[in-house]
Amino acid sequence: MRCFTVLGPSQSGKTELVGALAALDGEPVRSETAGHLTLNRFSFMGEEWCALDMAGGPEFARMGGAALLAADAAVLCVAPDPDEAVLAAPWLRAVEAANVPCFIFINRMDTPKGRVRDIVAALQNYTGHTIVLRQIPIREGGEVVGAVDLISERAWRYRDGQTSQLVEMPGDAAEREHEARAELLEQMSDYDDALLEELIEDREPATGALFEIARRETQHRDVLPTFLGSASNKNGILRLMKALRHEAPDVSKLRERLGEDKALAVGFHAQIRKHLGKCVMLRALSAGVAQGADLGDGHLGGLVHIGEKGGIDHLEPGEIGISVKSDQLDSGRIFTAGAALEVPDWAKGCPPALARIVTPEHERDEVRLSAALARLGEADPMLRVAQDEGSGHVLLRLQGVMHERQVLSVLAEDFGIEVTTSQPDPRYLETISGSVDEHYRHRKQSGGAGQFADVAITVRPVARGEGFQFAETVKGGSVPKNYIPAVEEGAREALDKGPLGFPVTDLSVTLTDGKHHAVDSSDFAFRTAGRMALREALGKCGPVLLQPIDRVDVHVPSIYSGAMVSLISSLKGQVLGFDGDPNFRGWDIFRALLPASQEEDLVMALGSATQGTAWHETTFDHYEEIYGKEAERISKEHAEAAA
Repeated sequence: MRCFTVLGPSQSGKTELVGALAALDGEPVRSETAGHLTLNRFSFMGEEWCALDMAGGPEFARMGGAALLAADAAVLCVAPDPDEAVLAAPWLRAVEAANVPCFIFINRMDTPKGRVRDIVAALQNYTGHTIVLRQIPIREGGEVVGAVDLISERAWRYRDGQTSQLVEMPGDAAEREHEARAELLEQMSDYDDALLEELIEDREPATGALFEIARRETQHRDVLPTFLGSASNKNGILRLMKALRHEAPDVSKLRERLGEDKALAVGFHAQIRKHLGKCVMLRALSAGVAQGADLGDGHLGGLVHIGEKGGIDHLEPGEIGISVKSDQLDSGRIFTAGAALEVPDWAKGCPPALARIVTPEHERDEVRLSAALARLGEADPMLRVAQDEGSGHVLLRLQGVMHERQVLSVLAEDFGIEVTTSQPDPRYLETISGSVDEHYRHRKQSGGAGQFADVAITVRPVARGEGFQFAETVKGGSVPKNYIPAVEEGAREALDKGPLGFPVTDLSVTLTDGKHHAVDSSDFAFRTAGRMALREALGKCGPVLLQPIDRVDVHVPSIYSGAMVSLISSLKGQVLGFDGDPNFRGWDIFRALLPASQEEDLVMALGSATQGTAWHETTFDHYEEIYGKEAERISKEHAEAAA
């Protein structure tokens, strides 16, 4: 079995294309849908194939690497419009990172919105590999009615719902075909010295030799061959499938690409299903993937074929199946007999863009929710499950809104857990702007031993990022040495909540003097005195609210970089600059500093400004003061939420 992944922007016709390819032989197609990925198993000319149909939403482009884990090749489906080429940029980036052979299919050529050459030129802006046009359209009355194959020099006329008909090349197409073929051969000769020599000597290359060169150059990722057609009308489909059959490599090349000689299988997708639990989609990379055999530090449980209910006992190299009752297997892993190994970085996807606090609607589901999310985290490597520092609730990090909907749907339908979600608050802190000397005496008498502790402290601000510092300058034993750690402990307890309602940082507390009682003093008393002294001092030191500032790296197609300046400014950020991405053609890395409170708005603004093509990653940079009405608003909202 060979496997290819069909990628492309939304509305490019990917699912139509997969359906048309799978139906070429007229045999039943066995399908399995799991979230954003649909597996389609079919036959073509006596060979078994599997097409992985990847959902086309912008956020799924950032997850495309996982679907390429099992692919021998990729088919990038694009619209016949040069202005929409940028929408394919994230998918071209994923293909290039995975180093997988790729075929481009310009779909819906029955309604083109630009010249094919212009479409190819626009796509070339986003890949370092050479895009070669393998066909040119035949036009009549301004409509595309067929295509000419530039290697075989045969002309084919489209027939709706049927395979194309071989026809004599139209006279008005001959000149364009000759020019386009010369350009194709010149591009191919850049990677083949023998072909270059033939062209220099003005000798006509043999057609069979050209097809062999095309196969080799496609498998070596030297070129991206481009084909034309209309999936809805079944136009150009057979030519694309034949190219896949002759030029896509077998599973041995995938094993080499993953770089694991002992790998038996790769887990590229998973789903939690009622009554079955975790089901992991596996592709066998070599012999030995069998029921009961060792795989991933455990025994492989049941195996089923795509779209079938009956079990099977093993997978042949290259075959795809679904594992059940194998809890040691996870998605996004390469399996040997005794270990589950990390996948390459390109398969791990982009950092999650959205953060959501998740709480069950019914308290009785609290424990069940934690268990369910742990299971979902095992099945979905793009999902991050953590704990929110501020509220203590479960925190989910997701790729986007569609990903969020998928997760919530699984929780409701498969686990029976209804939840509510909310946006986490940034971790605001507060500090002080002035110094103060504070004296506090703790005295309590309630029968028996009393409590007594007297402390004098000096509180002052320190440089940003230095945290909490404690020192003592007590003389004469007014506060015995054994009680001084208790004073520090009490001061640290007072940092949990300052006058503005947030944790306090960046200040120094110095114990300067105090008194003790031989009978009534204790660690508890001095800890209480230290805590109360600092609490009273904080309100006199000019409390200041601090907001977290993140460093943001936006990965954006170059044509949108100019728009990032005004976008970042509108979100109260600071532009640091941008440079071309050294690894991906047509992309920039735009750097900025941005308040953490604006990250949700950044996600939405990026989607609008870049048609969903850009993505970002953040790291904490520093804390910055907030003054005036904004600080008052944040403090008030925090107090109301805590009430």
